[in-house]
Amino acid sequence: MNDFNKNIRKKTGRPPKKDPVKFRYTISFNEEEHARFLGLFDQSGMHIKAHFITSCIFEKTVKTIQMDKGTLDFYMRLTSFHSQFRSVGVNYNQIVKLLYRHFSEKKAAAFLFKLEKQTAELAILCKKVVLLAEEFDEKHLKKEEDK
Repeated sequence: MNDFNKNIRKKTGRPPKKDPVKFRYTISFNEEEHARFLGLFDQSGMHIKAHFITSCIFEKTVKTIQMDKGTLDFYMRLTSFHSQFRSVGVNYNQIVKLLYRHFSEKKAAAFLFKLEKQTAELAILCKKVVLLAEEFDEKHLKKEEDK
């Protein structure tokens, strides 16, 4: 009767894997090799060292990504600036509607004239930002692509 109970599998718990990993190997590095290994692991973008080692052993392609923090910071700030610029456009539309709703046409036109001057200054500033972004792209990003 005990043999019969051993053959019946309980339905609780994790289902067994079709091809379980049974074999384990260890490797030892000196300081220099360990630093080099960690550098390659960081460049690979993988999160698990065992997967990285397995892909290196069986000659799977390992992708390396180099990210420049300065470039990343620049693009984050540029994205933030773009979202602020869009919110200015939304506010601009709301102001125009409010001017025509609460003021006479003559008074609204006077305020719109002042708003138009500020918009022209904003357009000039926007052109300068675009030129700076293009200059940054040419100086810094083109060099990284050539490497």
